[in-house]
Formats: sequence, structure tokens, C-alpha cells
Amino acid sequence: MRVVVVGCGYVGLALAEQLDARGHAVTGVRRSDAGLDAVDALGPDVEAVSADATDPESLSALPDADAVVFAASSGGRGADAAREVYVDGLANVVDEYGSRASPPDRLVYTSSTGVYGDHDGDWVDEETPVEPTTEKTRVLAEAERIATARAADAGIDGTVVRFAGLYGPDRYRLERYVEGPVTAGYLNMVHRDDAAGAIRHLLEADRARDRVVLVVDDEPVDKHAFADWLADACGVPRPEKLSKDERIAAGDLSPAAERRIRTSKRCSNALLRDLGYEFAHPTFRSGYRDAVRAYRARTE
Repeated sequence: MRVVVVGCGYVGLALAEQLDARGHAVTGVRRSDAGLDAVDALGPDVEAVSADATDPESLSALPDADAVVFAASSGGRGADAAREVYVDGLANVVDEYGSRASPPDRLVYTSSTGVYGDHDGDWVDEETPVEPTTEKTRVLAEAERIATARAADAGIDGTVVRFAGLYGPDRYRLERYVEGPVTAGYLNMVHRDDAAGAIRHLLEADRARDRVVLVVDDEPVDKHAFADWLADACGVPRPEKLSKDERIAAGDLSPAAERRIRTSKRCSNALLRDLGYEFAHPTFRSGYRDAVRAYRARTE
């Protein structure tokens, strides 16, 4: 299978590495020299191509593919940057491939569980209506429609994977939880290797065409319980804990940050499990093992 990963960054590099190890032909697409160097570092069998999803003229450099994964990032910037990448950039990629004599069979777009909005701690799954509460999450929901409807018009089967909070190498953020204070709420998480592994599985097993799939581990966890577990595992005192009202009453939050704190849900991975995916890190206890060891080695 020939797979092109557009935006071959944090998850995309792990996906490219997994696909390459299993004998697939992989192209990693980045727009910066540093990004291309990261793709090159995966080895000689992974091709690095320079292109920018927001620049339609550059996309002619993309090779033909059986599947395209759109995993580009807006770099944590605001809603305008998100629209440029996720909506305009994704549309450019769909249009480029849709115009070819041999378009790809599949497109996978990486979205976010942020599109659900607030559910007061209740469970959500693929059947739950999306209710984005910020301009950025509204952009993500719009991009999902491009990945399905616009791709279908181009003769490409679209799949939307909604990632929960990503963690893993360089993104464990231990100090945030062991030092505190920690505000109440739920954490929905997935290790980077499982975020990549889920996409790989859906492509290899030919599952979830024209579907949305939640990619989250087995155990959404109360933030206070997670912080206590992490502190105990790291051998440090448990951190200070705040209720949502206490944190908001401090008065130093932006409107967007306050909305994030008020947003609460638990995300189900039942469909992904039913589709046959086996997690490398079913819960945070496995996923944080290496980070805890590294923390203890630094501090003891």
C-alpha cells in the first residue's frame, strides 16, 4: 500500500514508522526543512516531500497514493490559522488528488474530540451529535465535512478519526500534574503510538470507510485521581486540587480557557475496539510508565 502522510509531524512520524516497518511505501509531507529532516531520519525507505497544504500549487509534488492521511497541525495558533490549515488546506489536498486520473482510494482526516463540546461528564461516542463551543472546534467540525462529503464528490472514501488528548514522548507534561494545582474534570487520552496505530489498523484492515471513529484509550480518568496516581508513581507529595468553581473564581482565565475548564465528557472507544484495534497502551498506567521512570531518575 502506498500512503502519503500530509503533515507528517507528531503522530504522522509515528504512523510513517509503523507503516514502513510493515512493508508499506510511505511518503511524509512537510513544509519546513526541519520537518523534512525528521522524515528523512526515519530511514531510506520513507520518502520526504516538500509541500504545503495551504499552497495549492505546491501539491503537484505529492505522489499518487492508495491512501492519504491528513495529519497537519495549525501549530497551536488561533481559529484563523486553524481554518487555513484544516479547512482550506484539507480542501486543497482533496481537490488535488480528486483531479488526478488515479485518485487515492481513501482519505483519513485527524480531528479532535473537542467537537463534542460539553456533556457534563456523560459518555459520548460516534453517534453523539457534535456541539463545538469555540471557533476553533467549529473549524474542526467543518473540516470533517470536507473529509467526508467533498472527498466523496472526488471519488475518495473519507474516514474521520477524532483524537482524544495526545500524550507520549516530549508531551507527557508530568510537572503540570505533579506540581499542581489540578482542576477537576475528566481526562480523555491516547498515547501517540496508539493514535498512529489506530490509523494504521484502519488502513490495513480496510475498516471504517465513510465513518467517524473515536481514538481514545480504555479509561477516561478523573483529573484529581490521575494526579494522585502520578504523584504516587513518581514518589512525590500529592498536588493541590481545585474545583472548577475555585479555579474560575481566581479570575485570571481567558474566555477560551474558562470554556475548556467547563467542558467535561468521557469518550468511548467501543467502536475502535469492535473494529479490531489492540492498544499498545490501554490506559495511562502503561502509557506513562517510561515517563515516570525518567522522572524518578532525574529527581532521586
